[in-house]
Amino acid sequence: MEITVIRERLDKAREQYHKLMMGKATRVIVDQSGERVEYTAVSSANLMAYIRELEGKLGAASRGGRAVGPLRFVW
Repeated sequence: MEITVIRERLDKAREQYHKLMMGKATRVIVDQSGERVEYTAVSSANLMAYIRELEGKLGAASRGGRAVGPLRFVW
C-alpha cells in the first residue's frame, strides 16, 4: 500500500475518532470502494486499533519495511 494512501486513511480515521469521542461522529462511513462501516461508542476501541494498525503500516512503509527494535536510553 502506498504511503499516501495510508496517510489519507489514517487522517480520516483520526478525524472520525475525534468526532466519535466528542459525540459528533457520523456513525456511518462509506469508503471509495463502497464498503460501509458503522461506528458506535462501543466500537471506539476497534477504531483506535485500526488507527494503530495504520500507524504501524505507515512507520514500516517509511522505513522501507525494515523492522526497528525498541528504543533504548543510554545514560
